[in-house]
Amino acid sequence: MTPLVEEPIATGGWPAFRMTNKLQIRRALLLLAILGAAFAGLGYRLVDLQILRHDELSKLAHGNTEREFRQAPRRGDILDVNGNILATSVAVKTVCADPSLIGNQPAAVAHVIAPLLQLNEAALAQKLTPRSFVSRNSNGEIVTNELHYVRLARNVPEETWQRISAAMTNLTFGVDETKLSRANREFFRNLRRHAVYSEADQMRVYPNGLLAGQVIGFPAVEETNVGGHFISKIVGCDGVELAMQKPLSGVAGWRVTETDKAQHELVEWRDEDVQARDGLNVVLTIDSAVQHIVETALAEALQKHTPKSITGIVMRPRTGEILAMVSLPNYDPNKSGSITPEARNRVITDVMEPGSTFKIVVVSGALNTGTVKLTDQFDCEHGHFAFAGRVLHDAESHGILSVENIITKSSNIGAAKIGIKLGEQNLYHYASEYGFGQRTGIPLPGEARGILHPVKDWTKVSIAQIPMGHGVAVTRLQMLQAMAAIANDGWLMRPMIVSRLQERDGSVVQTYQPERVRQVVSEATSKLMIEALKTVATKDGTAAEAALKNYVVAGKTGTAQKVENGAYAPGKYIASFLGFFPADNPELCISVVMDEPKEGYYGGKVCGPVFRDIAERCASYLNIPPDPKLMTNAPPLVVENLNHRTQNP
Repeated sequence: MTPLVEEPIATGGWPAFRMTNKLQIRRALLLLAILGAAFAGLGYRLVDLQILRHDELSKLAHGNTEREFRQAPRRGDILDVNGNILATSVAVKTVCADPSLIGNQPAAVAHVIAPLLQLNEAALAQKLTPRSFVSRNSNGEIVTNELHYVRLARNVPEETWQRISAAMTNLTFGVDETKLSRANREFFRNLRRHAVYSEADQMRVYPNGLLAGQVIGFPAVEETNVGGHFISKIVGCDGVELAMQKPLSGVAGWRVTETDKAQHELVEWRDEDVQARDGLNVVLTIDSAVQHIVETALAEALQKHTPKSITGIVMRPRTGEILAMVSLPNYDPNKSGSITPEARNRVITDVMEPGSTFKIVVVSGALNTGTVKLTDQFDCEHGHFAFAGRVLHDAESHGILSVENIITKSSNIGAAKIGIKLGEQNLYHYASEYGFGQRTGIPLPGEARGILHPVKDWTKVSIAQIPMGHGVAVTRLQMLQAMAAIANDGWLMRPMIVSRLQERDGSVVQTYQPERVRQVVSEATSKLMIEALKTVATKDGTAAEAALKNYVVAGKTGTAQKVENGAYAPGKYIASFLGFFPADNPELCISVVMDEPKEGYYGGKVCGPVFRDIAERCASYLNIPPDPKLMTNAPPLVVENLNHRTQNP
């Protein structure tokens, strides 16, 4: 019997199941492969972002949200010796805008704020219009960026900014904003709150206008582009503002922080915060009242004699402290845009042939070396002296004069003969020792050296010309410094214009002490020179108009023909008078110099009266005790008190 064999069913059974299972396995493997590749790609991307390109991408991310905010320090004040404010910084606002937040509304914004900023409305609307600019990113690729920062106005008072802020808050656009989409409502909210904003700034102010303008100097604004924002810094351009730039400036602070999309700081993400250190106050030796006295006297002389310029200096000979320094024409630092070269500080910038004031150099040198005595006599040749192929002249005819009378009468020929006797090397030595041909070292910019040629470059006639103030060029300050040395027992002092540096609360950081440069002549020689110089401001001297009622004056006149294009200019003179008082106990040394005066040109005639006016008023203001022998019953002069003109902020 044949066994029954069960046939497999074609529609089912093991072979069909096995085939189906293999297909599923293939599909699963394919899916696993795809998932594995995806995870591998994601893993590589994570490694790329977190490890391989971490520094680069972190820098880019910070570039989008990180910003450095600079904190400008307050610039220090400039004060006179009594604490009166000569220059100060006032807090103001710089008004800025983010055009990207203004959208299609620049006209509406400009219409509201242009009148408050006193700007042209159409021009302002153009400035507020959104726009893009092209730049390169950190990879050097060219990218397009929205403009987020424009500066609309500087030096805006706080009250004006408050009005602008209120106007922006209440700005309307002629639409019912309740019916707008959420995005549009957000746009208008950001426009009102953030599109126009302010940055803290400061403006330099000079409360006394013209007073001591050239000494104080004037400012400019230096700008630096930091991340698309212009950072402003006040820098000095002349005078003390320039010379003392570092202590006045202070040290800037900064914050490194995160910002939102509107470029406003997220305080909680602040990384660094370094506070600014305000600038120091600079206290000058200038006394505002003395400065006012000199400026007033020179302005009157300017009107009377119409010179091209006139200068005046008041110095304490014992210390070198300068109480006043004036050069007319001058300038108002508040109006720096209108300053011209004619308003420069000629006291230190311009050089001139000094004329007869230089006779103090040759005579004091000859006395100090024992070459002459005050009683020695010289033949002054009745006004004509031939030497080295040249004829030297005196303004008046003089015969035999003593050394003292050569000073009294200001004889050119007498001074030339003393110079010849002193010798070239000695004459050069004393001229150099008095500081000629060198800067005085006063901390003011633009000081000239003057001209004092070495002996090897002298001509045969130089030894006779230099003693009378020809063939040498000096600044007005150098000449006064030399005269002050004679008043100070022969000691040359460094001119002082800065007294001290102090914090805003008045605590002193640094004090500048009087500096002796060197002793040029002995105390005995200086006493002899003073005796000779006393005779100048007398009826027998060349500056009788400089005499004071209650003080003995020691001084010297100068009248120098101007040099133009290498030759002496006919009819053009520089007149001067330098003097100090009380002669035997000097308190003040004063210089007055006129360039091309009219209505007279002799130093004693045109500058002597100006010296007298300044000296009398300064003596009254400073309560300088009079010489007992000369006391009169004259009423004291009234000097304006300037303390009310400036107030500490």
